[in-house]
Amino acid sequence: MNAVVALAIFVVAFFFIATEKADKVKVVLIAAAAMTVLGFAPGADVFFSEHEGIDWKVIFLLLGMMIIVGVIKQTGVFDFLAIWAAKKSSGRPYRLMVMLMVITAIASPFLDNVTTIMLVAPVTVVVCNRLHIPAQPYLIAEVLASNIGGAATLIGDPPNIIIGSRAGLTFGDFLVHMAPIVVVIFAVFVVFTRVLFRKSFQYNPEHVAAVMALQERRAITDVRLLVRCLVVLGLVVVGFGLHSVLHIDPSVVAMVGAGTMLLVSKLDVSDVLHEVEWPTLVFFMGLFVMVSGLVHTGVITTFGEWVIDQVDGDFFAAATALLFGSAILGAFFDNIPYVATMAPVVEGLVAEAPDPATGQALWWAFALGADFGGNGTAVAASANVVAIGIAARTGHRISFWQFTKYGIIVTILSTAIAWVYVWLRYFL
Repeated sequence: MNAVVALAIFVVAFFFIATEKADKVKVVLIAAAAMTVLGFAPGADVFFSEHEGIDWKVIFLLLGMMIIVGVIKQTGVFDFLAIWAAKKSSGRPYRLMVMLMVITAIASPFLDNVTTIMLVAPVTVVVCNRLHIPAQPYLIAEVLASNIGGAATLIGDPPNIIIGSRAGLTFGDFLVHMAPIVVVIFAVFVVFTRVLFRKSFQYNPEHVAAVMALQERRAITDVRLLVRCLVVLGLVVVGFGLHSVLHIDPSVVAMVGAGTMLLVSKLDVSDVLHEVEWPTLVFFMGLFVMVSGLVHTGVITTFGEWVIDQVDGDFFAAATALLFGSAILGAFFDNIPYVATMAPVVEGLVAEAPDPATGQALWWAFALGADFGGNGTAVAASANVVAIGIAARTGHRISFWQFTKYGIIVTILSTAIAWVYVWLRYFL
């Protein structure tokens, strides 16, 4: 009974988020309160449990990177990059979109996709404002590219870190098994965007001419601060890259980087904190509590075990169920708590595999489904929520369905290609 009521609360909350009949932050806070008051969330443990509560690692990673981006913004470098990108693309909409997507996809495997979006999105907004074109299609395309590109490595997407830790998979394992299909899917996606966003491409010759006449170097307002910021950002990126060696969580790296950035910048802290997307952070906390209600009452685990029972020893069917099931569920639940919840279920299934290679194939199917399912809806991945928050703050509001109508198509396309890859590489 508890599981049914908890699921009903989640469905109703998701309905209000999807239809935007109420402010999404208010919705998740009310739903989180209902889960807690009715005893579906694990009480005070919601603040401490890694698998059944708020994932503070995600929250502090976001907070740290928001502070870092807020300081960097004061240097004028985003304006510099925006003018540079506009001039390199000659203001041609599709060419500009491809350039921004490629930059995003290259960065995502080495930075987590949330960090990538927080660095690229401000540049995108500025360049679109300069060219007097809507930023929404470009931001959506970047998020989709980030979620695809981030799947390539251990540190590129938070679910991969969880899976790698649980399955004992290394950075090299992800490069060998995930990167090849990610490259293929991204190439298909770049071509597909020409059709997917065809109605959004606008070319305004007069605005392009005005941008082409700008001197991008003049956009840098403080060269010394920029140099200091780039040094700190570089060290943060190195810290992310050495995560598996140093065993320091990316959230800690981000917070140390944020503190160092404030220290070397000598900016007024209140001015920088004004740049933090506080509603986005609160939304995530409420969403985690909502999902914890489903975890604590056994909804997600029951569903996962039911799917596995249907497999009945057919491990290709198991891989297919994990791939498509994770893509579907990952589209409606944030893929971080989803992966944390389902990882033990997958581990149990892997233990029944006839050989290690088949067991690893199940982990890769799980990872591909969870990563690509992150594109399914506007709340399916952290990067999606962050990008929508930045868009709203800068006057380029993206609705739930505006994002989701593109995300669902890309999720179906990428998951189908991934299924063929899993079949050809591990089972044929």
